[in-house]
Amino acid sequence: MSITTCVFDAYGTLFDVAAAARQAASEPDFSKLESTWPALAEHWRLKQLQYTWLRAVTDDHCDFWEVTQQGLDWALEKTGLAGDAALRERLLALYWELQSYPEVPDMLQQLKAGDMATAILSNGSPDMLNGAVTSAGIGAVLDDTLSVQSVGVFKPDARVYDLVAKRFGCDKEEVLFVSSNGWDAGCATGYGFTTAWVNRAGDPVDRLPWTPTHILSDLIGIPALAGL
Repeated sequence: MSITTCVFDAYGTLFDVAAAARQAASEPDFSKLESTWPALAEHWRLKQLQYTWLRAVTDDHCDFWEVTQQGLDWALEKTGLAGDAALRERLLALYWELQSYPEVPDMLQQLKAGDMATAILSNGSPDMLNGAVTSAGIGAVLDDTLSVQSVGVFKPDARVYDLVAKRFGCDKEEVLFVSSNGWDAGCATGYGFTTAWVNRAGDPVDRLPWTPTHILSDLIGIPALAGL
């Protein structure tokens, strides 16, 4: 069955989640981040994800913005920066202005030119996602932005992946799901999607019952995987 629908995770896949810490480190007021921003960004992202998993397995859902703030607070303490209210405020503000990776606009344009349905499927709350889409200027090449908030559970719960068929009326076999998270791509494979893991860091494959259908280092090859 041919691919008709290309669906993307948002943070780390379309949007560069390290950009907030990197940008803050370049600003005179936060020069203390110059040597520590990569570690801060890594800790922030990891804790943000870990808190979504724990929320999912304990059935204690919350808005993604809450786990984003909690992950940052942990990361700031871990890197010796806890208590700097101005830095915390700036990092959180920058998270609403994340830019897309350089290849994203052209890749999405190619998909739309090939009559593909395109969407985001993310843990992010609708307002956060809308802010990132607007900031990156890619709204015109996305048919929809799907948030887990509508089902009240974070990925990789199957109810999240169910949102794609509900929105587009497609079979699982018609979906190419793209994520920078190996666990997300693997679990989506188990769900029934064709998947692509964007492994920018060259990480090992997660030890799960399922593995991504395809592994790429960036998003340039997505149109070809979709059959264009």
